[in-house]
Amino acid sequence: MILGRILDSIAIRLMALAMLVVLTGSFTRYYALSNFLYEDLGKVVESQQLMLANYVARDINDKISQREDLLIHLAMVLPPELLNRPPQLRNWLKEHYQYQPLFSVGLFVVGPDGRAIADYPPRPDRLIVGYGDRDYIRAALRGQPYIGRAVVGRISRVPVLPIAAPILGADKKVKAALVGVTALAAPNFLDLLQHTHIGNHIDSFLLISPRDRQFVSSSQPDMILQPLPPPGVNLLHDKAMAGFRGAGITTNAKGEEEVSAIASVPRAGWFVVARLPSSEAFATVERVKSFTLRNTIAALAAFTVICGGGLYIVLRPLFLAARHADRMTRGELPMEPMPIQRNDEVGHLIAAFNRLLHKLNDQQEELARMAHHDSLTGLPNRSLLSDRLHMALAQAQRKRCGVALLFMDLDGFKLINDNLGHRAGDKVLWQVAQRLSNVVRQTDTLARIGGDEFVLLLSDLDDNAEEIANTVAQKCIAVFDAPFLIAGNACTLGISIGIALGDGLSTSDSLLQAADQAMYHVKKSGHSGSEIIRI
Repeated sequence: MILGRILDSIAIRLMALAMLVVLTGSFTRYYALSNFLYEDLGKVVESQQLMLANYVARDINDKISQREDLLIHLAMVLPPELLNRPPQLRNWLKEHYQYQPLFSVGLFVVGPDGRAIADYPPRPDRLIVGYGDRDYIRAALRGQPYIGRAVVGRISRVPVLPIAAPILGADKKVKAALVGVTALAAPNFLDLLQHTHIGNHIDSFLLISPRDRQFVSSSQPDMILQPLPPPGVNLLHDKAMAGFRGAGITTNAKGEEEVSAIASVPRAGWFVVARLPSSEAFATVERVKSFTLRNTIAALAAFTVICGGGLYIVLRPLFLAARHADRMTRGELPMEPMPIQRNDEVGHLIAAFNRLLHKLNDQQEELARMAHHDSLTGLPNRSLLSDRLHMALAQAQRKRCGVALLFMDLDGFKLINDNLGHRAGDKVLWQVAQRLSNVVRQTDTLARIGGDEFVLLLSDLDDNAEEIANTVAQKCIAVFDAPFLIAGNACTLGISIGIALGDGLSTSDSLLQAADQAMYHVKKSGHSGSEIIRI
C-alpha cells in the first residue's frame, strides 16, 4: 500500500522523469564528447605521424640519392683501361673511397662474367664469389643504374644495400659494373630509423620495398629483411602496396589497432611506415572518458537532493564549455584553453581538456622544431637553411646586395670517430657548433647539413662582400687553433672552407654547388684554409 502511494506520487514521477532525462543526457554527452575527442585527437595524431613519416622518408631518400648519384659519377669518371689492370683499379677505388666514404662496406668492380675484378677495402673472398645472379649486377651490365635488393652480405655477413652503376667504354658500351655496398645499420644511413621509437612503442618505424616484398629495415631488429605479410592481414598495408600514401587507423598482423602513416622514398621505390598503438595515441581520451563517467554518476547522485534549479546551476558551466568547444571546432574562436569558472567536476573536465590541448600544442611545436633543427647540435638543418637561403636571395634581389655561402668540412674528424668512437665524435661536433656560433652574427645562419659538414650563410652584404667573407672564414679557421678536450684526450681538428659569393640573380643550388666545389679544392690541398668562387 505504501509502496503504491510512493510510485503514484507526482513528485516521485517528476523526479524519476527528470532523473531519466538527466541520465540520458549525461550519457549522451559522455559518448558525444568521447567521439569528439577520438575524432579530433585522431586527426591530430594522424597528422603528426604523417609529418614524422615524411621527415624520415625525406631523410632516407636524400641518403639513397646521395649514394646513387655518387656511384653514377664514379662509374662515369673511372678510366676503362684500368679494368685490365686490377692493382691500379684497386688503387683508384681506394683513392675515391677515402674521399667519399658513403659506402661503409666498400666498392668493387664486376666484369661481364659476374666475377669481381677489384675491390676496396680489399676482401680476398670477394674476388672468388660470383655475382652474376644478383639483380643489381644484371641491371648494371644492361646499362641501368640500379638499387639492389637489401640482403645479408656474402662477405660482410650483415644486412646491406648494394647499388650498381654501369661502366661504359669509349664506344659507349657497358664494360663492367661499379658496385657500392652500405650496411643498413651504418652511421648516417638507416641507423636513425632502427634506433628511434615513438613513445613506448618499440616497433615504431618500418621501411618497406614493394618491389622486393620485404621489410628493408625496422626499429624492431627481428623484422629486418623479413618478407611482407600476405594480402588481407593489414588492409592499410594492402592500400600502401597499391600506392596509397597518407595516414589512417588499422589493425596490424598481431591484431593490434594502431595509427599508421605512410610516406614514399621515391628514389628507391620504397615507403616508410610510422606506427603508434591506439592505446598510446588515445590514452588521454580514455582517461577523460573515465573521469567524465565518474563525475556524471556524482552529478546524478547530487541531483536527487538539489533537483530543479540546482540541476541548472550545476550543469550550466558544462553547457557553456560545450558551446565554447563547439565554437572552437567551427573556427569561430581560437584554439586556446577554455576559462574555468568553478572548481567542481565540470571545472576538472575543462581543466583536463585544457591540459590535453596544451599537450597537443607542445607536441606540435616540438615536432616543428625537430623538423627544422639538427638534434645533436641544435643548429638549423638543411631544410631550414634552404628556407633562409631563399629568403636571403629574395632580399638580395630587392636590395641589390650580395650573399656569401661558406661550406665547411672538418679535417681529421674521421680519425676521432675511428679511434675514440661515435660518442666522442658527437661531442666534438657539439663543441665545433658552439665555437662557430660564437664568431657569427645573430643575423647570419649557421647550419649543420650532415656528418661533419656545416654551412654559414652571410646575407645583406655590400661591395666588400669578398673581404667580409674572407674575414669570417679566417675567424672560423682560428677557432680550431685550440684542441678539443674529449674524455681526457686533446684532439686537433682543421677545417676546409669553400666560399661562394652571389647576388639576387644566383640560385640556392648554384651557390651550394659552388661552395662545395671550392671546399673540395681546399680539401685536396691537404691543409686547412678557404677558397672563394664568385658566381
